[in-house]
Amino acid sequence: MGALRPWHIAILVVVLILLFGAKKLPDAARGLGRSLRIIKAETKTLRDDEDRDVAEKADAQASRKPLESDDVVSPVQESRSAKKSTTDL
Repeated sequence: MGALRPWHIAILVVVLILLFGAKKLPDAARGLGRSLRIIKAETKTLRDDEDRDVAEKADAQASRKPLESDDVVSPVQESRSAKKSTTDL
């Protein structure tokens, strides 16, 4: 019952030709094709941009390295060095 039979398509084509005319149908199909190509290109661009952003974030995370123990200064070390410098005066 829900199947589209060949005679359904034939009736649909005849109705479209009667409504729009034989001269306007190719122009309408051409315009629809152009629109679909534009939509396809834009969605591809959006997908590529998203993939590039994800890759850049992954590269940024991968290039991080932990701090060396010499680079890390604890608050206790800072306060001791400050006390030494004031007592040296």
